[in-house]
Amino acid sequence: MGLQVTASDERRVLGDAPTSILIGGEWVPASTGATFPVEDPSTGKQLAEVADGSAEDMVHALDAADGVRAEWAATPPRNRSEVLRNAYETMIARAGDLALLMTLEMGKPLADSAAEVAYAAEFLRWFSEEAVRIDGRWTVAPTGGSRLVVMHQPVGPCLLITPWNFPAAMITRKVGPAVAAGCTMVLKPAESTPLSALALGAIFREAGLPGGVFNVVPTSDPANVGAILGDRRLRKLSFTGSTATGQSLLAQAAPGVLRTSMELGGNAPFLVFGDADLDAAIEGAMIAKMRNMGEACTAANRFLVHESIAGTFASRLAARMGALRVGRGTEPGVEVGPLISSAAREKVAGLVDASVAGGAHVVAGGRSLPGAGYFYEPTVLAGVEPTMVTGEIFGPVAPVMTFDSVEEALSVANGTPYGLVAYLYTRDLERAVQVSEALEYGMVGVNTGIVSNPAAPFGGVKKSGIGREGGHAGIHEYLETKYVALKMSG
Repeated sequence: MGLQVTASDERRVLGDAPTSILIGGEWVPASTGATFPVEDPSTGKQLAEVADGSAEDMVHALDAADGVRAEWAATPPRNRSEVLRNAYETMIARAGDLALLMTLEMGKPLADSAAEVAYAAEFLRWFSEEAVRIDGRWTVAPTGGSRLVVMHQPVGPCLLITPWNFPAAMITRKVGPAVAAGCTMVLKPAESTPLSALALGAIFREAGLPGGVFNVVPTSDPANVGAILGDRRLRKLSFTGSTATGQSLLAQAAPGVLRTSMELGGNAPFLVFGDADLDAAIEGAMIAKMRNMGEACTAANRFLVHESIAGTFASRLAARMGALRVGRGTEPGVEVGPLISSAAREKVAGLVDASVAGGAHVVAGGRSLPGAGYFYEPTVLAGVEPTMVTGEIFGPVAPVMTFDSVEEALSVANGTPYGLVAYLYTRDLERAVQVSEALEYGMVGVNTGIVSNPAAPFGGVKKSGIGREGGHAGIHEYLETKYVALKMSG
């Protein structure tokens, strides 16, 4: 499918999308028979009704995952690799339909959805290659007389909880390494975007993944995962979402001492030093801020610009932001879609209003758009103080603040409990290295507005998370290390 979409395309894609729960390789209704609506955030209208999984359905899904746990763990790595490769190729072949489905339920422009499908699929290709490279170690004990054997084995059944902002990539980033490692799974997708998750379940089923390895249970009540968090058969929890929810899940995972991976909130600084290539910095700012309408944990949240160029930076960024076309993601030429909900838009509007009341001023945008859907203008604020932006904006708002020294920039950038990603622009290589080392973040982008890559370890420090996804580190989140001592005679 090209980027020109018709009403019949929308009806066909929605008609083809699964709306039932996937347990044990079978599509089943919710145990209660309940459903919940999926909304188009660009119109506020209902797109579909999806089976509303209950706590009982979560338990049934874990039953299925545990039932095939040993068999899947013993499956040859090459077989697991081929399933992932098949799923990758199917995703690429159906990229147009998957992108349209994503745009309908999440709102992002179709071109952005197509880019996410390609990005999401790449995790499957990457981990299909990693599946056959799980190795160990054989060494002679330093004292002699024995051998030390280290091996890696699947962690066991996993609970995966994913967000709505990247409804395909946040799933494949977890499912890819879990499949490669030999783990079985229960996925609880975001209630706002279950259609993409169920479509991926169908793709894995078609790709040859045995029933029960990957189970998908959409639910309107996130608390239903509590039914299995305390089950001794569950061995791992992987979550992407807010820090507050992550903290709650960690508390629930503690009694079972579950292995946990947490990709949580951020407050990303975007540092622009006085010697930066301003053209490149503006381009990077547009990517770091406006990718996914700003609804990303990696989105630039605070623009810290050297006082010598701050005015020029803010005016140029405002010109670019103000020229973006806002509208329904299926319309040609649209660059900014709606926010995910009315509540999300109200949060963004409230932050802008509070900043202006505190002394900041609007250089571009600054208001909700009238009519259907949850649209907010791309906005640039100048004269912002660090105390005005303490958490994630999760919307198309760029607050610009100034600094006059490297020390001040680092103090503001690090003055947050979050530490997911930071960005910096400078032509000075020594400064780039020193600032990168001093930033208290799990990832740093130097002269680039994007750091996400399936081949790189994604994750943060402090309250931004635990563990890494992607890269060589990603598969080890789903593996336990076992040491075997071999006593040798003579």
